[in-house]
Amino acid sequence: MKTKRLGGSGPELSVIGYGAWEAGGDAWGPNDSDDAVIGAMRAAVDAGINWIDSAEVYGSGVSERLVGRALAGNHDVMIATKVAPQPEGSGFRPEQIRTACDGSLQRLGRDHIDLYQLHWPDETGVPISDSWGAMAALQEAGKARHIGVSNFTRELIERCEVARHVDSLQQEFSMLSLGDRELIRWCGDVGTGVVSYGPLGFGLLTGKLSRPAAEGLTDWRAGGSDGVFTPSGLDAAFAIVDGMRPIADRLGVSIAELALAWNWHQPGVTSAIAGSRNVEHVRANAASGSLELDAATLSELDAVLDA
Repeated sequence: MKTKRLGGSGPELSVIGYGAWEAGGDAWGPNDSDDAVIGAMRAAVDAGINWIDSAEVYGSGVSERLVGRALAGNHDVMIATKVAPQPEGSGFRPEQIRTACDGSLQRLGRDHIDLYQLHWPDETGVPISDSWGAMAALQEAGKARHIGVSNFTRELIERCEVARHVDSLQQEFSMLSLGDRELIRWCGDVGTGVVSYGPLGFGLLTGKLSRPAAEGLTDWRAGGSDGVFTPSGLDAAFAIVDGMRPIADRLGVSIAELALAWNWHQPGVTSAIAGSRNVEHVRANAASGSLELDAATLSELDAVLDA
């Protein structure tokens, strides 16, 4: 498993991280069992993944509790989690962020969070300077080793930078979602690490989801709630998967492995977050962290995206 440093002075992260959104069970359907989810997390660690990403809103704390159980006694694996604005989360006022952090620490069974993040921009009127100041105070108090943001624009990141450096950005980014490519590159230039979510296009870049299956989804992706799952989005997605297939076959890897490897090879990306409750899928995702793509292959994949 390859590793990269998070930003200018962060920890060395495995280039594939484990995403514990599915572990919450709410948006993706109920878990088969807690033990199965914990087994998937431990399989990720055994395969070389050294960090797990969660959030207070994933299953209203269920995800964090399962992460805590999976990593009990194992302090070599880093944990990232997030606080969300109201009404979904605890809120972004300083006192709310402090309370949320304590709640996450309790659920995780840790005395510090390795990477604590603002989950998405607040729309209730709380000044970002107040929220970011609270995050910086948590770091100074030792409750968070590093602090970052998620789903933020460059303008919001620059406003945070006035008070304190932003260690990381967590952003949606995949071969099907390229809108923030320049933002991610810029983050790399200014020493802000980027951890990408949705690197497999929420299932479309596995190469295992048929068009009828994609159109028949009943979870949060149903009804084209994400632009990728609209009819035109699906047309583009399946064209890209078809273009990737001969490249994956030539390299002897799966389409999912190829999509994940492409992701962490992109300028600015530190690590790609891949989540699954299936042990075999977890191991295959982790294998992509050792897949080196040369310049010719990356150019070939870019040509598929530009077609």
